[in-house]
Amino acid sequence: MSIFVATVINIESCDTLHIVKFDAYGVTLSMMSLDLAQNIKLGTKVKLVVKPSYIAIAKNLSGDVSYSNRLRSTILSIENGKLLSSIELRFFDTIFESIITVESSLKMNLKVGESVEAFIKASELSISEVLDD
Repeated sequence: MSIFVATVINIESCDTLHIVKFDAYGVTLSMMSLDLAQNIKLGTKVKLVVKPSYIAIAKNLSGDVSYSNRLRSTILSIENGKLLSSIELRFFDTIFESIITVESSLKMNLKVGESVEAFIKASELSISEVLDD
């Protein structure tokens, strides 16, 4: 799992659906949730998690995309297997992983040290731990 530490900055609710916004290094992250613990409120510091296979990567992208979370990151390492590539990324002080196909990694000609954008859908981000109650 890829982990981000963030602080809750906004909560919007409609019936049982919640859109929670977080601040992580001055970047706003969004999470969509059907269940929201009662101890999640403005100012709460949390650990957010996402599976590496749910993190998409873009290089030289222009225009808008529907992904709620767009993280400007630097490639730290690339490990190409037979079918999949593990891409280690740095977002400020956070190191996380994206797993994409080798075909995509080669097609984008990804290189260590390059700046890319990592994308995470709001529905794929979740809270794993509340750091301060």
